[in-house]
Amino acid sequence: MRNYLLKQKTFLLALALIFCATLVASAQSRTVTGTVMDPITGETVPGATVLVKGTTRGTATDLDGKFAIDLQAGDQILVVSFVGYLAQEIEIGNQTNITVNLEEDIQSLEEAVVIGYGTQDKKEITSAVVGVKPEDFNNGNVSNPAQLLQGKVAGLSITRAGGNPNNGFNIRLRGLSTFGANSSPLIVLDGVIGASIENVDPNDIQSIDVLKDGSAAAIYGARGSSGVILITTTKKSSKEGITNVAINSFATMDQATNLLDMLSPEEFVARGGTDFGSRTDWRDELISDAFSFTTNASVSGGFNNTNFLASVNYRDNNGIVNGVSNERLNTRINVSHGAMNNRLRMNLNVSNTSEDRNSINDAAFRYATIYNPTAPIFEDGADAERFGGYFQRSLTDFLNPVALANQQKFVNERKTSLVSYQVEFDILNNLTISAQYSKDNRNELVGNFWSREDFGIGFGARGSAQRITNDRRQQIFESTLRYDVDIADGLNMTLLGGIGLQTIKNQGFNARSRQFLFDQGWDNLGGGSIRVGNNTELSSYANEDQLNSIFGRANFNYQNTFFFSASVRAETYSGFGPNNQTGVFPAVSIGSDFTQIFDMGVLSQFKPRVSFGVTGNLPPSPTLAIGAFGNGNRVDLDNDPLTTDDLYVGIIQNSNPNRDLKWENKQELNFGIDFGIWNDKVTGSVDYYTRNISDLLFQVPVEAGTPNIFDPGRFNTVASTWVNLADLKAAGFEFAATVNAVKLGAVTWSPSANFTIYQKTTIERFSAGGLGFTELRYATPGSPGQNNDPIIYNRVGQTLGDIYAPILEGLTDGGEYILSTDNPDEWEKVGNGLPQGEFGIANSFMYNQWSLNFFFRGVWGHDIYNSYRGFYENGDASSNTWNSVVTDKTPTNPLVTSDPRYNSSYVEDASFIRLDNLELGYNFKTNLKNLGSLRAYFAAQNLFTITKYTGIDPEVRLTDSENGNALTSALSPGIERRSTYFQTRSFTVGVTLNFK
Repeated sequence: MRNYLLKQKTFLLALALIFCATLVASAQSRTVTGTVMDPITGETVPGATVLVKGTTRGTATDLDGKFAIDLQAGDQILVVSFVGYLAQEIEIGNQTNITVNLEEDIQSLEEAVVIGYGTQDKKEITSAVVGVKPEDFNNGNVSNPAQLLQGKVAGLSITRAGGNPNNGFNIRLRGLSTFGANSSPLIVLDGVIGASIENVDPNDIQSIDVLKDGSAAAIYGARGSSGVILITTTKKSSKEGITNVAINSFATMDQATNLLDMLSPEEFVARGGTDFGSRTDWRDELISDAFSFTTNASVSGGFNNTNFLASVNYRDNNGIVNGVSNERLNTRINVSHGAMNNRLRMNLNVSNTSEDRNSINDAAFRYATIYNPTAPIFEDGADAERFGGYFQRSLTDFLNPVALANQQKFVNERKTSLVSYQVEFDILNNLTISAQYSKDNRNELVGNFWSREDFGIGFGARGSAQRITNDRRQQIFESTLRYDVDIADGLNMTLLGGIGLQTIKNQGFNARSRQFLFDQGWDNLGGGSIRVGNNTELSSYANEDQLNSIFGRANFNYQNTFFFSASVRAETYSGFGPNNQTGVFPAVSIGSDFTQIFDMGVLSQFKPRVSFGVTGNLPPSPTLAIGAFGNGNRVDLDNDPLTTDDLYVGIIQNSNPNRDLKWENKQELNFGIDFGIWNDKVTGSVDYYTRNISDLLFQVPVEAGTPNIFDPGRFNTVASTWVNLADLKAAGFEFAATVNAVKLGAVTWSPSANFTIYQKTTIERFSAGGLGFTELRYATPGSPGQNNDPIIYNRVGQTLGDIYAPILEGLTDGGEYILSTDNPDEWEKVGNGLPQGEFGIANSFMYNQWSLNFFFRGVWGHDIYNSYRGFYENGDASSNTWNSVVTDKTPTNPLVTSDPRYNSSYVEDASFIRLDNLELGYNFKTNLKNLGSLRAYFAAQNLFTITKYTGIDPEVRLTDSENGNALTSALSPGIERRSTYFQTRSFTVGVTLNFK
């Protein structure tokens, strides 16, 4: 009995102890919840592992990146990990809800870089190739894909003076590669060569890769001389069966900035200006704050080995002047599918863009700056009624800017569509054949209108209207065969061969009439009674060309240490002379990662590389070699104006044929080093290149009736011939470096910088077959009074874009110029319009849910002719018609009393540094099941500029905006014209949501 009671007591005591222990354990254990995020993209990370440090107890995040884990007494640290990210150790403390921001593991990711017709691991690249990801793109109201890269890539110059939302960007890679053909890099969009950049919205871009040197671009042959930019849009779902919905919506306010100082109305009258009795701030009447709105929405997902993306992008960008706007709608569908165990892969990309551009005459900015500040906007009287009630006077350089903006209208409706089909099939595990067909259409409809009441043009023409159509259709078929094989121990070889066929057809129509009974615009050109003579036009055109290609490339990788690549492309183009229709473009490159051979201490990568490549450039027209015919003057056979049946338009030849006309040719040698320091905590590259550009296309004068040296046995029938005229030489040095995730306490800092130093382009030759020039002069300052003498001298043996001027040696006591010479042949070099260098400095900060990014961009060593000072700084009697600019360079003692005349004092150093971009963002914690992430942000662009330049915008002018000839515009850089659209400063607020 006693034993039984003892056992019972023992059992009850043990039960009590277990119960007490359970109570104590329950009192000390708790549950912690949290979310694991990628702070760069703002998206959650599903499937991440969350463990209690030192144990096997843990969990995984769900589809929304969320987790819940039970803790025990003594649990202090959680370890969070996911493939491609650095493991994070999180101190728990008293937290009950934790947000974990993972950092990308630079070493664990093989960074794939898109190259021509494929990809390569970054470690294998032996050419100058740069990949830019979305986290590195510029932010804010970015409407053009080029803006994403501005200042981000060493050697890539992207410029646009002023803030006109309808103006495109000048894109140059490693300086000038031509002045007659296409000087912008070739765009390859999802494998489609030469696609219109309007076909893609910046929000849809997944990555951009820039092929900078000749060896990387040579695989594109005759289209690669100006470099190549590869844009990839395809986005794939991260997980089977998951559909992602992303919405990005933002609003932007643009304000005019950096307006020139002018004389006040009282100062203007005191100087002797005509007083019309009013006080008008013309710039205030013309410009106002502009508000723009953008919404991007996309749906992407994957199921049954199929991935898809559908997106809609709407942008309504308005200018700071009423009547200036850009409305764009872009839609895109990308679908990819794998069949036969993914041996067969099919891709379909379809995009459509419609864009409506509304513009004014940019001369309104000029007159808003210098128009008489005492003139009224409107006035009464019979004269005023003829001009719609606007105040107008028949004086030199005197147009009411408000009337100019309202009585002239210009619209441009563009529609682009791109369809691309691609099929890949693995014949063997290491042998793949592919084929791609693409069709890229661009249709442009232009309307121009000058009212009957328009004082500038329409009044004299009694109203004028115009319609223009330009249509372009490009079709490309390409097929490649790729073979991968290990040919020896540690030696891998990849061979690529392919063919390509490209046809482009251009056609258009232009009609303009004048003298309307009343304003009817461009929709009724038949209402204009006069259709010949001044302010009238009638023309149409059509041309077609074909480019056939065959190409191959071999890449070798020996033990991830030595890398070699060689390629060649041969192309035949229908638009060249029969003697030179085929060109061959070879390339070779080699590199080695020395850290695989030697112990290099802190260097985790040190890969020297050398490359050489030959590329070409297509002509601006496919008819240059054949001496095409055009329309001449009207001929009245009997000279009787009363008869019309004998009235014909004569035929003239545009130029003499040239059987030897051929490709422009660029040979580029590049020396580079890719480096990593401290286990790739710091990564970067250094490049030095030299380039020789030969056989540039140009039209030269010849004597009609003399033998045609380019077509033996025939004679020159007209006074000009297209020839391969010029040779250029250039070089440059590039540096880029990034520091990855520097820890500053709770803050993560990722800075990067790049800079480029150019050896400016030197002109080696301006002659061919005994024809040519010793110099070419362009760019006269303009009217009034300065129309005669060009100011940009391009001389053999000198740098391209040199600015020449008479030297201002001083002023007389009466304020008259003292110039070094009156003879333009004795002018001296006073500057150059092309930059000596550029740089970009980016900073990214992360703190919990906060992110801060800002970016500085600078350019130095370029000069600009300040046309506002050149025309409107003086206080001479004739200048009293208009107001005067006042800068810190304006002479005041004495005031210049000479008539405006071009001289060295108006050529200014335009070097600058600009806070180009700033963005502050916050990632909200979300507990909603279907809301993956929510991010709000504020962005600003063009916040401030530091410069000594006193004009409107110190931005580099790569071309002359008033030179309508695209073949010569690049020969006149460095001029700020008076019609420059004012600079704008932008402020953007937006929100991004991701649903799952």
